[in-house]
Amino acid sequence: MTGQEAINYIHACHWQSHAPGLSRMRALLRALGEPQQGLKFVHVAGTNGKGSTCAMIASVLESAGYRVGLNTSPYLVTFHERIQINGRMISDGELAELTERVRPAAEAMAEHPTEFELITAIALLYFKERACDIVVLEVGLGGALDASNVIAVPEAAVITAMGMDHMAQLGSTLGEIAAAKAGIIKPGGAVVSYGGCPEADEVIRRACRRQGARLYEADFSRLEPLSLELGGAVFRCAPYGTLQLPLAGTYQLKNALVAVTAAEVLRQAGWHLESRHIRQGLAVVRWPGRFEVLRPADPVFLLDGAHNAHGIAAAAESLRVLLPGRKVTLLLGVLADKNVEPMLSGIAPLAERIFTVTPDSPRAMDAKELARRLLPWGVPVRACSSVEEGAGAAVEAAGAGGAVCALGSLYLSAAVRRAVESRKT
Repeated sequence: MTGQEAINYIHACHWQSHAPGLSRMRALLRALGEPQQGLKFVHVAGTNGKGSTCAMIASVLESAGYRVGLNTSPYLVTFHERIQINGRMISDGELAELTERVRPAAEAMAEHPTEFELITAIALLYFKERACDIVVLEVGLGGALDASNVIAVPEAAVITAMGMDHMAQLGSTLGEIAAAKAGIIKPGGAVVSYGGCPEADEVIRRACRRQGARLYEADFSRLEPLSLELGGAVFRCAPYGTLQLPLAGTYQLKNALVAVTAAEVLRQAGWHLESRHIRQGLAVVRWPGRFEVLRPADPVFLLDGAHNAHGIAAAAESLRVLLPGRKVTLLLGVLADKNVEPMLSGIAPLAERIFTVTPDSPRAMDAKELARRLLPWGVPVRACSSVEEGAGAAVEAAGAGGAVCALGSLYLSAAVRRAVESRKT
C-alpha cells in the first residue's frame, strides 16, 4: 500500500452511512491493543478556534521540550497535516504502514468504522508507538459521541468559542450544542472554557458540577492588545508581560488566552511549563488558513477558514480592525448545509464586490446559487466557474492597493493557495 492508496481507502468510508456512537471506535481500538491507553491528552472541542488553540497549546508544550502529538481536522492542503509530531507531518510510508495494520481489524468488524474513526485510530497508534509525551487531540464533531471521546480523563479538556454550527447533528440551540461538546468533560478532570456565551456557559458549568470537574473560564481582562497587524499581534497578558503572536486575526488573541489558561492548568498538573515556554511557544506557532496573508500587497490577499456565522463575524471584525475604512473584494464559497443567510449578512456589508465559487466538496453550494443569495445586499456579484477563475478575477478587480479576502469554507483553502502561489493571479 502506498500513502495515496491509504488515503483512498480511508476516504472510501463515509460517516453518513453510520449511526453515531462510540461502539465501533472502542471495538477497533480493542483489536489494535488499546493504543490510547498510557497516552496523556489535551482534548479540545468547540465551534470555532479549535485548530488554532490546538496549535498554540502544542507549540507551548514543544517549547518546553516535550514530544507532542497533534491530531486536527480537516486538512487544508495535504491529508498528512492531520497527524503531526512536533510539527512534522506523518510520512507517506508511515501512513501506509499503519493503515495496512488497521485495515484487517476494521474489515473484521460487523460494522466497518467511519473515515474519522479510521483516522483517529491511526493517529492514536502512531502517537503511542512514537512515544509521545502528550497528545493535543481535536474533536471532529460535537464531543460526546465523537470518535476522539474514547480516551480516559485528559490532562485538560478545552472548550473553545461556541456558536451555531452542525445543527442537524448537535441541536438547534446553543444549549443543545454546548451539551454535546460538554460530553468531553470527564469525572474529576480539569476543564478550560472560552466562555462568553451565557446559555452555553451554564450547560458547561452544570456538566462540571455533575462530573466533579474543575472549571477554569478564560479571563479576557488579562489581555491588552498593543499592536494588531497583518503580520501578527503584540499584546500584554498578565502575568507574563509582553507576548508576540505571528497569527493575524483579532480573534487569535482570545484563542491565545485560552491556550495560556490550558498551559497553566497543565502546570498545576505537574507539567514543566515556565513563562518562557509560553512566550516562546506563542511566538513561533504556525497555523495556516486562518486570516493568513497569502500575498502581502498589490493587492493584499487574505485566506480565512471562517465557515459559519460566528466565524464570519470574527473575520469581519478582523477586516475592520486590520484594514480600517477599506472595502474589500471577497472570494466566497460555502457549503449548502450551512445556515447561509447569517453568514452573508455578517460579511457582505464590508464588500466592494464579491466573486462566488463552488468549494471542492459534494456538500458545496453552487456558485450561481450563492450569487443569487447575495443579491439582497446590493453588492456587485459574479459567479465563477472555478476557484482559479474567481481568484484571478478578484485580484484584477481589487487592483494595486486593494485587498481580497477568501472565506466561507475550509474546502476552498487548497485551491485558493494554489491559485495565488502559481502566480496565475
